[in-house]
Formats: sequence, structure tokens, C-alpha cells
Amino acid sequence: MATRMRRTAAAPLFGAAAVLALLLAACGSGGGSEADGPSVPAPSTTSAPSASDSATDGADHAHASKPVKLQPLRAGEKRMTLAMPAAYTPSAPNGTGTDDYRCFLLDPHLSKKVFLTGTSVQPGNPGVVHHVILFSVPPDKVDDAQGLDDATPGEGWTCFGGSGLRDDDFGLDSAPWLGAWAPGGTESMSARGFGKPLAPGSRIVMQVHYNLLAGTSPDTSATVLRYLPGTADVTPLETMLLPAPVEMPCRAKYADGPLCDRDASIADVIQRFGGAGNTNNALYFLCGGEPKPSNTTSCDRHIAEPTTIRGVAGHMHLLGRSITIEVNPGTPEAKTILDIPVWDFDNQASKPIQPVHVDFGDVVRVTCKHVQWLRDKLPAFQGVPDKYVVWGEGTTDEMCLGILTVTRP
Repeated sequence: MATRMRRTAAAPLFGAAAVLALLLAACGSGGGSEADGPSVPAPSTTSAPSASDSATDGADHAHASKPVKLQPLRAGEKRMTLAMPAAYTPSAPNGTGTDDYRCFLLDPHLSKKVFLTGTSVQPGNPGVVHHVILFSVPPDKVDDAQGLDDATPGEGWTCFGGSGLRDDDFGLDSAPWLGAWAPGGTESMSARGFGKPLAPGSRIVMQVHYNLLAGTSPDTSATVLRYLPGTADVTPLETMLLPAPVEMPCRAKYADGPLCDRDASIADVIQRFGGAGNTNNALYFLCGGEPKPSNTTSCDRHIAEPTTIRGVAGHMHLLGRSITIEVNPGTPEAKTILDIPVWDFDNQASKPIQPVHVDFGDVVRVTCKHVQWLRDKLPAFQGVPDKYVVWGEGTTDEMCLGILTVTRP
């Protein structure tokens, strides 16, 4: 079947906040060392191709995660532990697929402003927890979050594509991420003098991605936060997200497959993940251009205000091959701030960099390459033919995402 390039119906609103709501299920960056900005842990559930192109895939097996070892507190820091209110048993929310994204509302009981300076996650059932992302909920959105929780049977609510909260105060330039974790992740800590502010009355949404390929047994996970008082001399950190489309066509010998049609592939993603499947078209409102089948895709983002980039990370899934992030590409001031020529799904750590300052109008470009032939090497794809690969939330779907840790004047 020939690949058709007609664009499918998109969601009605695609401002920055709406795009953010569709994209936030993308996983965070990983690691645990102290740097110029926070090291935000990232998903690392399966091995991915090394330079030798050999791989194993833990999506078919339980994770062997060890308890996260907490580092000693620094001067003035305290810790708190927030746990899911009760056990949750994951399942495919739409009756199909092998992934469940569930959000749980946590209350840190803040009566005063604090600066979050580190996060770690204690998965209750490491065998099924694929990753965890922590989102801040400002006081004026707490009622909205509580409403989602109250309206959904059982613990938490389904949240493919983010926390489920659409907030015009947040966009991709300043995402409400506090931290993230995946098997193999350690405690993340911001550098001394940096942190993420939390106002009094704030809540935290803990989004847990359950990999149903590993089972459906109950989970009760928790997060451990380290923080400083709001009176401390701390420079606020922000997270900037750089998503790009994924438009990888089938290989020629599989081109007649039922999901080698772009529209059919997007319909499959929507069936599994609901409205988050519209991300594939929303990205063209953000990046410009039109869908075009290619193994390599990119997106240029124009900087809206003076910004200092202090840390970088990339995120793709199992079919990712390489990723770069460039500042002002094609100009005399061009600088590459991330270059991973051979993608390793188990090494998505956030990398501290020498601070790079960008001004209004400067361009930051993320470029990803994905390849179908990795299907022939990864057990997760055994017996699964090619499909036209677009942005999707599942472990065996794909993403192209740059993640910047930044400060602003």
C-alpha cells in the first residue's frame, strides 16, 4: 500500500500549552551527578544498540532495579518522602496496547516556598515501572488536578501525553517538570546554588508509565525530594523541551503492510493513547513544514528570551540511531551542544555543559535519525512487521526530543 501524505484531523487547539499537554509523556533525561544544572534521570528500561549493533531488550523481562542510594544532604537541605495513597494495578486504559500511563496527586504540604534541589524515585514494583516523571502543580491548578482524581475510579487518572492538566501558563519553553526516573537512575541533584521553586500550596503529579509487557501486578511507588527553604540564595532552573516529528517509512519489502500507511499508523496510535496520538500533526504547528517520510527529522526552535543553557539530554526509543542538538546551525556562531552518533537507550543521562547563552531570535535545532533495521535485532519487535513510525507514547513507538536545563535572567 502506498504511503499517503494527507494529514489526518488534528486536535482543535495547538498553542504552546496544548502541544505541551500532548508531549509531556516523553521521558526525561537521566543520571545523578551534580552539574551546572540538575541531572534529571531518564528512561532506561531496555538495552539498545551499541556500536556493534548488538542488543537485548528488557521490555520482555522484569527490571532488576536496585533501591536508589541517596546522597548525603548538603548544608540547609531537608528531605521528604511522598508515596502513592494506595496500590494501583495497571492495565491498558483503552483496552488495547501494552502501556499504561497513570498520574497520582501527591501533597507535600508546603506552607512556605521551597526550592527543589533533588529527586529520586522508589518504585514499588520495579518489574512494571517503565519510568516516572514528576510535574509541579501550582496552587491555582490544584482544584483541577483534584477534580481529575475525584472523577476517576481507583487511584489516580489516565494521563497519556502529560499530567492531564492544560495550563496556558506553561509551554515547551518552560515545562513543569521537576524530575524523572527510570530503572538504573540514581538520585538527581542540582548544582549548588540552583533549584526549582515550589510555591506554598503546590502539589506534585507523579506520572508512572507501566510497561504491561512486564506484567500487571500492583504497584505502590514513592518519590524522595530534597529541598532548601525559599529564603535560600538559589537561582531558579527551568526545563525547555525540543520535540521534533518522527516520520520513518516502512522498508520497501514491507511497504504493503497494513500500518505502512501514515494515516493508518496514526489511527493505531490514537486507538492506544487517545488524543495524545494527535501529537504527530501538532508538531507541524510547532516546527513548520509538512509530513515527509524520512529516517532523519529535525525541528528548529527560535529563542523567545535571553536564556542560558546549562545541561542537555536527548530522548528516543528503541529504533533511534543518532541525535544532535545545535545552536544557530549554519552560521559562524554555530555550536553543537549534544552529539550522540550511536544512540544507546540505556544511557540517556543529562550532560552538563559549559553555559551557552542564547538571545531572542537565536535558533536551537534538534535532529534525530531512526532506522527500521533495528527491528531485526531487538527481541521487542520479534514477529512485528514494519510500520510507518510516528511519535507515540509506547515503549515500541518512537520519539525525538531534546531536553535543555536552562536559567533565565
